[in-house]
Amino acid sequence: MKHMSIKSGAPPGTLMYLGRETKEDVRISFIEYNEKEFFEEDFTDIHECLSHVKKGLVKWINIDGVHNTKIVEEICKMFAIHPLTIEDISNTNQRPKFEDFEKYLATTMKMIFEDQTLKKQSDDALVIEQLTIILMSDQTVLSFQEAVGGDVFDVIRNRLRLGKGRIRKCGADYLMYALVDAVVDSYFDVLEKIGDEIEILEDNLIENPNPKLLHQLHNIKRQMVYFRKAIWPMRELINNLERSESELILESTNIYLRDAHDHAVRVIDTTETYRDLLSGLMDLYMSSVSNRMNEVMKTLTIITTIFVPLTFVVGVYGMNFQNVNSAGKTLPFNMPELYSPYGYVIVWGLMIALTMTLLVYFRRKKWI
Repeated sequence: MKHMSIKSGAPPGTLMYLGRETKEDVRISFIEYNEKEFFEEDFTDIHECLSHVKKGLVKWINIDGVHNTKIVEEICKMFAIHPLTIEDISNTNQRPKFEDFEKYLATTMKMIFEDQTLKKQSDDALVIEQLTIILMSDQTVLSFQEAVGGDVFDVIRNRLRLGKGRIRKCGADYLMYALVDAVVDSYFDVLEKIGDEIEILEDNLIENPNPKLLHQLHNIKRQMVYFRKAIWPMRELINNLERSESELILESTNIYLRDAHDHAVRVIDTTETYRDLLSGLMDLYMSSVSNRMNEVMKTLTIITTIFVPLTFVVGVYGMNFQNVNSAGKTLPFNMPELYSPYGYVIVWGLMIALTMTLLVYFRRKKWI
């Protein structure tokens, strides 16, 4: 919200980066292919990258890092991208959406994956970054990733390099579908890891609920809130992409988009199930803590109940009343037990008998 307030009041189409600050250089990766040819190389300059373009081949230009607005604007202007789309690329707080322009299709979504580098340093290795995919009319796909680093497209790159599947035989619209499908499939991987964490957390909460587990529960719930905000619009995005009447998407690709839509629906259903489970775990934690408190109070109550009559007996015989007048004569209403040679033993026997009687009574009532 702090970053978004900077842009408040700016005119539409204002190019301003809203996201995490970084000093890394923008990286451009270029892949060009058809069924028989394949070319791949990384660049730092878009002009050098475009010098390798060949007609008749599908081109995938991936830009890692949108923090350098000058480079992003330069690339987009070379492909005649609308200023509103350029604005969405730089605004990393953008809600996932699909837009159909005359010369291109633009999709903005959230890419979620587990960073193995961060996993070695911290338990919270979940990365959520913005991804914008643009399908051009000249068999070109542009993808703008928020950060410089890992992504979920290694499977796509390997299929392109090895020529596996139908991706090398199809056009740029199928490549766009493959990228969207890879993003959706990555949600399943993240949900599987979150599901394992929930199962372990549930077992620990039943055995030994403690504030540390409550902290873990809040962390997972916060992740699910971010996750839900990222994936709920994906169903609408893919549905609009499938129903688009744009000539850039062939009818043969719509079949695969319907499959991606089904996957998005499954992800949403799983997310809602996990949210219900987390709510149940919160109730389980509160119930477990309450039950433990009740057990403690029950134990203290039983101990107090046992010692109340003993305290009464000790209090009575601790008064040491001895009624003697001025002449030294013992008066009535004296405590004769004080002078009995067996008085001490008798009082102890009385207290032990009271204790045993109370314990037997509590046992029969199944209170202990």
